[in-house]
Amino acid sequence: MTLVYTNGINIFRRTNRYFRRTRINRIGFIVFGIVSLSTLAMADYHVWTETSTVRVVRDSLPGAAYSVHLSAARNEWISFQILVRSEVPLVIQRIEPLEFEAKGGELIPTSNVHLFRQHQIHLTVGTERNGSFRAGWYPDPLIPFCNPLTEAALDGRLRALPFDLPANETHGFWIDIHVPVEAKPGLYRNTFRICAEGDHDTDIPVELTVWDFQLPDTPTMQTAFGSPVQVMQAYYIQRAKEGKEVAPSDWPAIEKQCSKLMSEHRINAVPLTDYLSPRIDHAGGYNISAERIEALRQFIDQYHVNALQAPNPGDVFKNPERRDRDKLRLWLKAIDVAVERLDRPNVLFYFYLVDEPNNWETYDFISKWGKAIHEAKSVVKVMVTESTKPRNVTWGNLYGAVNIWCPLFPEFDPLSAASRLEHGEALWVYTALCQEDRTPWWHIDYPLLNYRVPAWIAWRYRISGLLYWDMAHWKEVDDPWGEAWTYHHPQARGKVYNGEGTLVYPARPVGYDGIVPSLRLKALRDGIQDYDYLTILERLGLAEEAREIVLPLANSWFKWNEDPVAYEKARVKLAEMIISAKAKK
Repeated sequence: MTLVYTNGINIFRRTNRYFRRTRINRIGFIVFGIVSLSTLAMADYHVWTETSTVRVVRDSLPGAAYSVHLSAARNEWISFQILVRSEVPLVIQRIEPLEFEAKGGELIPTSNVHLFRQHQIHLTVGTERNGSFRAGWYPDPLIPFCNPLTEAALDGRLRALPFDLPANETHGFWIDIHVPVEAKPGLYRNTFRICAEGDHDTDIPVELTVWDFQLPDTPTMQTAFGSPVQVMQAYYIQRAKEGKEVAPSDWPAIEKQCSKLMSEHRINAVPLTDYLSPRIDHAGGYNISAERIEALRQFIDQYHVNALQAPNPGDVFKNPERRDRDKLRLWLKAIDVAVERLDRPNVLFYFYLVDEPNNWETYDFISKWGKAIHEAKSVVKVMVTESTKPRNVTWGNLYGAVNIWCPLFPEFDPLSAASRLEHGEALWVYTALCQEDRTPWWHIDYPLLNYRVPAWIAWRYRISGLLYWDMAHWKEVDDPWGEAWTYHHPQARGKVYNGEGTLVYPARPVGYDGIVPSLRLKALRDGIQDYDYLTILERLGLAEEAREIVLPLANSWFKWNEDPVAYEKARVKLAEMIISAKAKK
């Protein structure tokens, strides 16, 4: 139901507000429904809700959904959107959630609710090959209501609230809810009040069903999305040289904020300090100190890391005249000793040996040095962004030199990939400037489902990891909050890729140094959580049953269901299967 108001119904609104705030929910629903329907024709202010996998652009007309019904496991993030539109300008002043409360008095506190306003970027040219593009204002960056570390109010040039809502424009707010690990299963109710000037106070009823199972603290899917902190350091150095901005001074605080945000989105945080980089010892070998091992252990535990890139012995690999196998073995031995002392057996350590090998010379390099690493019998695995199917038969193949294959979405070859799995190797996938228009591209002007569905396709093919080349590639634009064409590298050949390499945005415009998330990052997180559902079922011995649900939706990188509702329904089925299986044990 679309929520509508005029000034002539204030008394009804206030009556309804009393019922809601005193939690006489059924009476409140009846009163509110009568008021909404009776004033539909003369309304000038609209409030409605939308699910988390639909991007609502500025010229969207009011939707039909009003009340919100959510379901989630313990330790899961769940989201919805509140949209507003008015025929006259007005100010949105506040959004006030209550605590989620169950019938027995159990509570989910408001501290588990994170609020954002959706900032919109004007797109005039569509991403390459986006045949359905239409120009308009697209929401993507999310402005938090408060500082994510201190919870202090923010005062940047971009504010979440108060917000001046222009006439005849649709704008949205993103609501994130984290279900606590200790939450009891059952139905919880809440009310979100949207306060606008002119006594336009609107109450949105929200129901949350907490399922009787829990997602793991550390996600199952492995990820490598780079380090926003390292990218930011280079970004601000460049900006300072150009006289545009002063570089931040408190990098430890920035690292903490960035790592916390990545962990909350179930993406691997990357430590700013290279704790695993061996140093020469007095005996001519290498070692990693106990202090650095302990610091890395704390980082892994705090941010639930499941995969880390190990540092390459660069002078061995980069300079042909100094390719020293003995040095490589000593380097690997130091890392192996550190990993053993670290005692985190579920963490993957890998070399990112070569990016996108495109000629015989690079294939030869990988073959020689990948096999040398294998011969050292190190815990460090070799990852290469290449398909399991040889690119050119005259170059030979990389079998025996690679542990982790990471092809582009459209270059994934199911037959050869299955063969490599049988050899004990692993599969990841990645996307970047894809030229195949049927794969789920990652750009602002594509549906949010494009970010969620790769996890479903990955599970279907036993792919364990997801890679993306950057999260904070801002350096090619002056204002990432207003310019979506973020990638002008010669490799793009002048083609537009809106939001390429930018899943987060600089937080300085909103009032602190660090990063803020995007709608696309939220959709990625939801997909990674879906992957956890599927792996839970797999561990319960129900992989085939789960596969029957997945295959009609996410059959391949070229064939998947484009209806977000289908995935939500499937997610409910997966949850019911998990609950039923656990009840039988």
